[in-house]
Amino acid sequence: MPNIKSAKKRVLVTEKKALQNKIVKTNLKTVLKKAEAAIAAGSEDRAEAVRVAVKKIDQAAAKKIMHKNTAAHKKSALMRKLAAASK
Repeated sequence: MPNIKSAKKRVLVTEKKALQNKIVKTNLKTVLKKAEAAIAAGSEDRAEAVRVAVKKIDQAAAKKIMHKNTAAHKKSALMRKLAAASK
């Protein structure tokens, strides 16, 4: 445990930021699962689910929670699944 005041503050700030990042990651995983389930089920709102998922991926990449190349990879995979299901 830190003894210096600024170090104590950094610990608190880091914990708070880690919690915020965890919330974003969890929400992103949920949205991705919903989009993939909508594609697999062939539901009518699958394009909307993918659109929401892509938006969440972009937001996570913008906040540096996810690397931009990882975000591009996930979006590409999602779009490929949507295209294959649309045929």
